[in-house]
Amino acid sequence: MVKTIYYTEPTDDVVQSAHQDFQLPDDFCWLRTKPAERCWSLMVRSSAKAFAYLYTYGYRQTRIIGLEKLRPYQKQGYFVYGNHTQPINDVFMPFLVGQARHFYALAAPANWGIPVIGPLLSFGGALPVGNSLHQTAQLLKAIQKVVQHQGHVFIYPEAHVWPAYTEIRPFPDTSFRFPVKTQSPAFCMTTTYQKPRFGKKPRLTVFIDGPFIPAKNQSAKKQQVWLHDQIQAAMNQRARCSSYESIKYVQERR
Repeated sequence: MVKTIYYTEPTDDVVQSAHQDFQLPDDFCWLRTKPAERCWSLMVRSSAKAFAYLYTYGYRQTRIIGLEKLRPYQKQGYFVYGNHTQPINDVFMPFLVGQARHFYALAAPANWGIPVIGPLLSFGGALPVGNSLHQTAQLLKAIQKVVQHQGHVFIYPEAHVWPAYTEIRPFPDTSFRFPVKTQSPAFCMTTTYQKPRFGKKPRLTVFIDGPFIPAKNQSAKKQQVWLHDQIQAAMNQRARCSSYESIKYVQERR
């Protein structure tokens, strides 16, 4: 039987966390740059990449198409935008898409409230979305710094994970200010779903598209909107490759 999830708006959070209300401390450290912290970071990233091989390629049998599009940009900073439909794979697969030692990703602050795992997130490259204007400013400074050091920043603009959702939900253009501000190329990473050969878990095919580079003679706002429109269109086109629905989403009218 296909599972059904009911929602009201496409911005709903259909997966509730026990740490939804977690707040970052005022003295939160955005980047781990001390020698001891770098050692911890290397261990966490190496472990995450090893797990990603087993989970992404082994357990989920994921096929990633288009990795060659990223190779010319490995020695510079760039951004990758993805649809958020895999609670676990979306966390670990980017370690295989980019270079693990340069991996960074935007994540909800609630994740830092998870026991044991939360304190390790920053060592693995996770950057929390700010809860205030001050924290947002700190996030922008951190992103500018990691891009200067060849950081590959992964962003899920839909914000909330919708497991196995086969379409692209609308998302704002706010997160596209980062590649415009840093003048970095942007890509998109679209997860699609196909009928399994065996069992009930759908096969995953992930498409990488890009780079998307706006004209520099436009205003920052126009560049931001252009990136949003181009990436959203590319993701919508790739989403049509989904041919299997393991979870049915039904909108409830108010």
